[in-house]
Amino acid sequence: MNSNRNMTEIFDALPADLDEGKDQAGAMEELLRNLAHQPVPTGRLVRLWALGSLQAKIAAGYLAYWLKSGFAGEEEKELRRKQAHVDAAMKLLGGMGYLRGAIMKIGQALAQYPKIVPEQYVDVLSSLQFEAPPMHFSLLRESIRNELGTDPEGLFDDFEPEAFAAASLGQVHRARLKSGEPVAIKVQYPNIARTIASDFSNMKAMLAPLRGTRDWQNLIDQTEDVQKTLETETDYTREVEFMELARTALASKDDIVIPLCYPKLSSRRVLTMQYLEGVHLTEFLERDPSQQDRDLRATQISLLTFRLLYQARMSYADPNPGNFILMEDGRLGLIDFGCCRIFSEDEQELMELGLEALQHGGDAQVRTIQKASLLTDEEMKNEKRIKAFHEILDWFWEPLRYDGEFEFDDDYLRRGIEFMSTLIRRRYTRAMPISVWNNRLFYGYRALMYRLRPRINVKRLHDSELQRAGLERFVAE
Repeated sequence: MNSNRNMTEIFDALPADLDEGKDQAGAMEELLRNLAHQPVPTGRLVRLWALGSLQAKIAAGYLAYWLKSGFAGEEEKELRRKQAHVDAAMKLLGGMGYLRGAIMKIGQALAQYPKIVPEQYVDVLSSLQFEAPPMHFSLLRESIRNELGTDPEGLFDDFEPEAFAAASLGQVHRARLKSGEPVAIKVQYPNIARTIASDFSNMKAMLAPLRGTRDWQNLIDQTEDVQKTLETETDYTREVEFMELARTALASKDDIVIPLCYPKLSSRRVLTMQYLEGVHLTEFLERDPSQQDRDLRATQISLLTFRLLYQARMSYADPNPGNFILMEDGRLGLIDFGCCRIFSEDEQELMELGLEALQHGGDAQVRTIQKASLLTDEEMKNEKRIKAFHEILDWFWEPLRYDGEFEFDDDYLRRGIEFMSTLIRRRYTRAMPISVWNNRLFYGYRALMYRLRPRINVKRLHDSELQRAGLERFVAE
């Protein structure tokens, strides 16, 4: 009897199908409004069932498209195909908005990389980067009281109960301090840490058939490293530490802003920081900015990426457009430091070996491949495997080796996706766990440059940051 009631509650909680008569904007608005009143599901069964249901709905939608298009003309087929993509993306938005946590991060990643998924997916899922479905404040009010000891109205002036931004782990509210300074208050969704544990338990169960393969232990190591890093994101005191490291590294850059934090108004699950006024990258591009403005923003993003990597020894592994605030006075704000990794000594050695490979290629690149991919001497004799790694490394190095205005065009992005797809398809996935985060950083940075289409000399920016960090030995003469 209890089992039947639990299953009924699961079905009732799942996002309802959208009204096909509404336009996309209206349907999305209704979806986000409905999700605001749904608590985040935490149990393994609920989350696994929701994913299975979502997969079945998307498959059924594409099957309907295939059946309806059998006798249609080419133009009608194309229209129906695009609509099928939109419908599938809306279902993904609803499912990921309901589940939040690690599942929503996958949706954010899909929207971040053009050319990997249909453009309709990018258009719909991009909302997950900075305007994901917020939870109704009544579901979060108790969290603030539990974390900071009193209601938000007693701590802040002009506290806005309606969130102005929401993402995978929490949502953000505007307020003012008693002294008048505007602040942004990030409040974590209740029990979100439990969802991460549930999702990774489900993932490990699904990976169990690979237990007998040679790379099983490395797969588990990478999975556990990802889980550990995501769980660290639920501790906002660690995020404050990353922000302070970044602020120190970027202290000389007046045009790059890391928000100030207020420790007495923060905890593990609530983070109060300086509010930065500006627009996100998507809105900036919608304004059709001049080439000069594009170049400025690309230069700022490049410099902060390289400065954090080499001076702070930090992999900023979440360079999605929603984390950048483009301020009207020309400054650039970076507002989210949840997904960061500080290099261990072994990981720092790998990075410096990679810089040697960047400069000299040859044997240094071979050694980089072996260290990063944990290959034995015997496995290094597999020419097909080594060739695939050389291709993707050379692709990574292209903008950093070219002494001129590098073009982050369709061809460049397409080749990078093809090289990574080859590694995955051939199961060349064994790697040091830090590679997961570095790949997010390297691909994410290139995806940002692709959207900005700057005319800048990335090599000279990169070389200047190497010299600043005392790594001038890796700068080619």
